[in-house]
Amino acid sequence: MKLLYSIGIYIASFVIKCLALFNSKLKQGVDGRKNTFSKLKKALKPEDKTFWFHCASLGEYEQGLPVFEALKIKHPDYKVVLSFFSPSGFEVRKDTKIADVVVYLPLDTATNAKQFLDLVHPEYILFVKYEIWPNFLHEIKRQNLNAILISAVFRKDQAFFKWYGSYIKSALFAFKHIFTQDENSKKLLKNINYNLVSVSGDTRFDRVSNQLKVDNSVSFIENFKNDQLCVVFGSSWPEDDKLYLDYINNNSTSNVKFIIAPHNIKPSYISSLKSQLNVKTICFSELKPEDNLANYNVFILDTIGYLSKVYSYADIAYVGGGAGATGLHNILEPAVFGIPILIGKNYEKFPEAKSLINLGGVTSLESSTAFKSTLNALITNDVLRKNQGHITKSYIASHKGAVLKIMAYLNL
Repeated sequence: MKLLYSIGIYIASFVIKCLALFNSKLKQGVDGRKNTFSKLKKALKPEDKTFWFHCASLGEYEQGLPVFEALKIKHPDYKVVLSFFSPSGFEVRKDTKIADVVVYLPLDTATNAKQFLDLVHPEYILFVKYEIWPNFLHEIKRQNLNAILISAVFRKDQAFFKWYGSYIKSALFAFKHIFTQDENSKKLLKNINYNLVSVSGDTRFDRVSNQLKVDNSVSFIENFKNDQLCVVFGSSWPEDDKLYLDYINNNSTSNVKFIIAPHNIKPSYISSLKSQLNVKTICFSELKPEDNLANYNVFILDTIGYLSKVYSYADIAYVGGGAGATGLHNILEPAVFGIPILIGKNYEKFPEAKSLINLGGVTSLESSTAFKSTLNALITNDVLRKNQGHITKSYIASHKGAVLKIMAYLNL
């Protein structure tokens, strides 16, 4: 099994390099991995004390950040190596202050794993959620390094729990401890005789709760909202646009402001989106000092880095990704501000969405007709809006604490 896996990695490497000739995102990863070892050699010395934090992409980084920050504060003398597998994580956070060096994780070969770990020589290793790379983990186990997996989620259909998954299952035993988000994940691990497991919950609740401790003011959004009721469409995709564009176009005379923060902010997509709106619309990229934003109905946030603050101005939020097959985006970011949340129909893989739908703080919508009736109810009924907002806020507050459990275990 190990041989087959390793052969598969080399084949995948060749295929990715070929595809990278035609795909800019893949090319970023291929080019970035060429620099990993040289960057580590330049940033680290043999005598340095180090932590290694690894995330698949941006979402896992945000999930692990509260723990990373806590360790950094407690041990400022340690150097931090942060690695990503995906360009969407690396490119956005390559200059993060949490790390001394940010790199792409090399492809999962035994040789790469040994060279990487010999250069980093970490005292502690934190992987986040889904990242299971067998060759790296077997080398970690061989060197008897301290590695933990946090905010983990497991499903019974994964290879770890199948007859053919022996090699990848054995890699789990490299972790000295696994912190899961739920009891079901813990039970699945115990079924394969992995017993060093605790249910800590999801560190994302701590992450979004920290948003309440910072200054969330955004002057241009404040000017745009102008003390009117505001609906924010966060991380929306074309499938999401189909749900709400007609509503916006048919409510241009209402005292409601709309902010659209698309997942895709390429100029071609933004231009297409704006062309479908027949109400007064302005984009972030078009802002001029003389603009009176209060005169506009729609603000398109075609930039990154503001959405978590912009949610603080929302009275109602629609979170994208669930109308199509791309995957629901983070509903906890708006939930922490105590507002009702609307999503698309595809949410089954997101336990927080299922829980909040059952509690009544989140509403799943399958059509533009359902969107219209639901949003109208929330806009016109202050009591309904406040009740649903109370549910989302309380849900966040009741699920905090994962970071404290993890830090208590680390006890560094």
